[in-house]
Amino acid sequence: MAIEAKADLLNEQQRDVAGVIRALKERFADRCATSHALREQHGHTTTWLTNQPPDAVVFAETTDEVAEIVRLCAAENIPVIAFGTGTSLEGHVNAPRGGISIDLSRMNRVLEVNSDDLDCRVEAGVTRKQLNSYIRDTGLFFPIDPGADASLGGMAATRASGTNAVRYGTMKDAVLGLTVVTADGSIIKTGGRARKSSAGYDLTRLFVGSEGTLGIITELTIRLHGQPEAISGGVCPFPDVEAACQAVIMTIQMGLPVARIELLDSLQVKACNAYSKLDLAETPTLFLEFHGSEAGVQEQSEMFSAIADELGGGPFKWATVAEDRTRLWSARHDAYWAGKGLRPEAQIVATDVCVPISRLAECVIQTAQDIEAEGLLAPIVGHVGDGNFHVQILVDLDDPEEMRKSEAFVERLAIRALDMGGTCTGEHGVGQGKQKYMRREHGDALEMMQAIKQALDPHNLMNPGKILPQS
Repeated sequence: MAIEAKADLLNEQQRDVAGVIRALKERFADRCATSHALREQHGHTTTWLTNQPPDAVVFAETTDEVAEIVRLCAAENIPVIAFGTGTSLEGHVNAPRGGISIDLSRMNRVLEVNSDDLDCRVEAGVTRKQLNSYIRDTGLFFPIDPGADASLGGMAATRASGTNAVRYGTMKDAVLGLTVVTADGSIIKTGGRARKSSAGYDLTRLFVGSEGTLGIITELTIRLHGQPEAISGGVCPFPDVEAACQAVIMTIQMGLPVARIELLDSLQVKACNAYSKLDLAETPTLFLEFHGSEAGVQEQSEMFSAIADELGGGPFKWATVAEDRTRLWSARHDAYWAGKGLRPEAQIVATDVCVPISRLAECVIQTAQDIEAEGLLAPIVGHVGDGNFHVQILVDLDDPEEMRKSEAFVERLAIRALDMGGTCTGEHGVGQGKQKYMRREHGDALEMMQAIKQALDPHNLMNPGKILPQS
């Protein structure tokens, strides 16, 4: 009888979904799609997690449309999953319970730019490159740079950071206010344009990093920065990973205002040389960039050169010509594809952790030793100025032994970082992939997160199965 009841419930759920899809097609016409290829794309994940596509995809064009879709789904207890550009790495946009994927890519309007106040208001589908192109002539720029041309709504939802975070912070520092569609289809606004406020709970930062599990971000007010007078940067080789990491630690502890400081291990440098046609020495290397006045960036570069020399690194090769810097940073941003070239038939599984800066060298060295001991092909690259680094494991997903080794390695890496006072993910987010470490990282605070989820989304319809174990 229980089996029959379960089957009846499943059939009822299927009828509900079918009815909602019919209503969505009637309302949105060809902006509601159910093709298998498109649904799979919107359940896309670049990890080893199984693709779990939604039942339909709707392309929303306004906040009111998002609210309308959510209300329709909420009436039938059907999950909704927000989709930006699909660049997340931990299964964030999978649909384990089916449901409707709301694609926000057409919500790509810059609504206002307030140059005097260094802020702007944008729709969630605006990408970081699009915004910087739009505001280029104002003398301002948006510095958060996760590498991929991600949507700003998605970047806020995952609390993204990137290469500039060591100087300019992460999305939690950049977002001043939000427009959010909640689980019942209501529209709320959080924060504002003031640079500080003591009025009430900080709901903006509650939604930043919530990965769409509490509401769908549709508009953002974000902080901008003035374009620096001068930029200086370049590359600096080191004899080993430890020396490179110690140089990072000394740079940060001395208070050098470095804008970007990125580590590439020797394997990643080899990959970048081949993919981006560089001729760097295939040894652990730091990519750096300084922002400020002409005199300031020169002084900072010279101080870093002295640090590198003390640790047996160098020479620090400056790249003062904009085209040369662009070429170097393009190579850094193409590290994922460069890594894939090391073993084209394999899948890259990217993972990240973040540790206190004083533990960076220890964590990276132990991780490198772990990779070697397991016989994995896994270059290391990272935003090491804030203790965050990534490992890209090249693995044959059809080889059970490789999978076992790789999954065990990822778990050891996460636990190693946690034991050092760090986090299981510095910027990739939790999604499905890092859920099992949440209890170890947050302890009893996890109950408070679950209480917040229950209060704001009592029927578990907003991106279910993410962040919180067994959600």
